[in-house]
Amino acid sequence: MMKKGNKYGTHRVIEPKGVLPQPANKIDNNMDEIYDNEILIDVQTLNIDSASFTDISNRADHNPEKIKEIMLDIVAKQGKHRNPWTGSGGMLLGTVEKIGDALVGKTDLKVGDKIATLVSLSLTPLRIDKIKEIRADVDQVDIDGKAILFESGIYAKIPTDMPEKLALSALDVAGAPAQTAKLCKPGDIVLIIGAGGKSGMLCCYEAKKRVGVTGKVIGMCHSEKSTKRMQDLGFCDIVFAGNANDPVAMSQKIEELTNGHMADVCINNVNVPDTEMTSVLCTKNDGVVYFFSMATSFTKAALGAEGVGSDVTMIIGNGYTKGHAEITLQELRECEKLRKVFTELYA
Repeated sequence: MMKKGNKYGTHRVIEPKGVLPQPANKIDNNMDEIYDNEILIDVQTLNIDSASFTDISNRADHNPEKIKEIMLDIVAKQGKHRNPWTGSGGMLLGTVEKIGDALVGKTDLKVGDKIATLVSLSLTPLRIDKIKEIRADVDQVDIDGKAILFESGIYAKIPTDMPEKLALSALDVAGAPAQTAKLCKPGDIVLIIGAGGKSGMLCCYEAKKRVGVTGKVIGMCHSEKSTKRMQDLGFCDIVFAGNANDPVAMSQKIEELTNGHMADVCINNVNVPDTEMTSVLCTKNDGVVYFFSMATSFTKAALGAEGVGSDVTMIIGNGYTKGHAEITLQELRECEKLRKVFTELYA
């Protein structure tokens, strides 16, 4: 008889008691026996979220062995991979190894299915037996290990019409383009900060689709390389390289580009801190700022907007929205240019 588990995984919380697995300091990552409502996954690849990997890599002076040490230490202390400095995780690719008794007949999964988990590693019980390879340029780490998906956890079966690593890289940021699809409407001026990154490219494509010929998509990139990439892709009406840490200069730039209108919608996809005020100042007074970046500080955004008298609606990027996996994979299927770039960069 398998032990009965809680839907949200609170049975795995060691301390402090009474909290959910995500905010918990330590969770049980014993994989020898699973609870009746858990799915055991044989893990192949961890896709560390961009803010977290950037942070760990900087702390390790970009030394792969030091990156391994930091990651193993995080999991040893917490039973999961929640970056203690950014608070964020990522997601994983693996094979279903075992399904709890209570889920038999309730899930469409079967043993042997390849899946990507669409819940954060910051709440996922994880055991790393060996780190095999670190692909720092794409934030992916190949491991031998096991993980648990709780009953409430969401996932996507890996599609058969594209390489696994390609699907994984897109599913990692699936919330961003799907939320963009919900927020952008015909005629909007949309500013995407961090346009040249993984989530940025998907958001630019989705925004252009939604705003149509009467709208405008402006892409702010970090480097000349990513600016050139976005210009070649052609999803944006305007692309420029800018410093998202310089709110005054950037808002002046957007004022020029929009003839004083500013952005109706601003999507922030960067992986570094202190870009909150650039997002706020570049957006018109009753506009919307969507913070998909895990480097966002709620305090800086809220108090900063108040401090400049801005009445923007601010949305915290929820990595989940209905149909997000389908929307994102469909983008790669319908846009050959996007798929080609993603294949070159991530697959």
